[in-house]
Amino acid sequence: MMNDLAVKLSQRVERIKPSPTFAISARADELTAAGKPVINLSVGEPDFDTPQHIKDAAIKAIQAGATKYTAIDGIKELKQAIVDKFKRENQLTYMPSQILVSVGAKHSIYNLFAAVLNEGDEVIFAAPYWVSYPDMTLLTDGVPVPVKTTFAQHFKLQPEALEAAITPRTRIVLLNSPSNPTGIAYSLDELKALGEVIKRHPHVLVASDDIYEHSLFSKPFCNILNACPELYDRAVIINGVSKSYAMTGWRIGYAAGPAKVIAAMKKVQSQSTSNPTACSQYATIAALEGDQQCIKTMRKAYQERHDFVISELKTMPGISVVPSDGTFYTFPCVEGLYNKEAGINSDLDVAEFLLTEANLAVVPGSAFGTPGHIRLCFTTSMENLVEAVKRLRKAATLLKGKVTL
Repeated sequence: MMNDLAVKLSQRVERIKPSPTFAISARADELTAAGKPVINLSVGEPDFDTPQHIKDAAIKAIQAGATKYTAIDGIKELKQAIVDKFKRENQLTYMPSQILVSVGAKHSIYNLFAAVLNEGDEVIFAAPYWVSYPDMTLLTDGVPVPVKTTFAQHFKLQPEALEAAITPRTRIVLLNSPSNPTGIAYSLDELKALGEVIKRHPHVLVASDDIYEHSLFSKPFCNILNACPELYDRAVIINGVSKSYAMTGWRIGYAAGPAKVIAAMKKVQSQSTSNPTACSQYATIAALEGDQQCIKTMRKAYQERHDFVISELKTMPGISVVPSDGTFYTFPCVEGLYNKEAGINSDLDVAEFLLTEANLAVVPGSAFGTPGHIRLCFTTSMENLVEAVKRLRKAATLLKGKVTL
């Protein structure tokens, strides 16, 4: 048996950490298995089932023999469906050669980083950020540059802060709207202001993570190219079907952008996963081209849950919250719950207290680069949410010294 001490791991893997959201969810599952009545608000996964017509398309494809390798960048029918989707929904025109289908939107982002970053190149994104942005940057030898935003700014990257963050080593500005973890979305004018900054720096690419496009309920969706079409030749748009169609386990994401960049991303993918799962590609065609009622149903449910949770949070002691524009997240500030006597001095302590004392699993804001907050996911039933907010209110009141659990 090999001595573990003799196994030397790469510097690359040593400088990253496992996903904290999955770690917290796993712990919640362990407590549930041990008999604890945990309500898990930590994982951003739709609680809806994949629509039947999408599942039927996959079954039909399997029965027809679609179980072999496909083209590395996706079958031509799916790439055309994606081209049509961009034209129909986003008023963006692409050729199939500008499309790459990957194993989830996360894979699309990783492919982009691997294709364009050299050692020391910088990737700028707003903090709070999705937990994987900095670690994927580090895995591809880049330097993550989170730019702090504030509660008062509704967690939006400001043009002057973006300008100050750009250096000669900046390679990518990564935008996520609506955002994980905040649920906040940029307006067209706000994106135009950011686009004006990026236009002044021709060495910088812009990537738009649009995975929550269809869960936006407060305003029409737009991305950086809708706001600033002049950036077309150095913009990569990333999306997927995991959130919009409740297809998280199907693992299909896609990217659209300059043919040269997409070809480089395809080269990376050819030496890692190769093609995405064949039957999932056929299911994705059905998702993009079929009945879109499922999107409306899920979005309506998320908005109802959001409105309920926000209304409750606004009346809880020690908690401040900005309403979300979309997604199924809210990102309240919990600094008002810090209690030195109880040993609660950080968002990490608050999250631990909620898990162990209130059987409520949430993600501390530190995981998203913004201490003092927690992320709540409302990807569960209204019944569970009613009980969850009861537990949260009781815990908040306890930490303010007014009740006992």
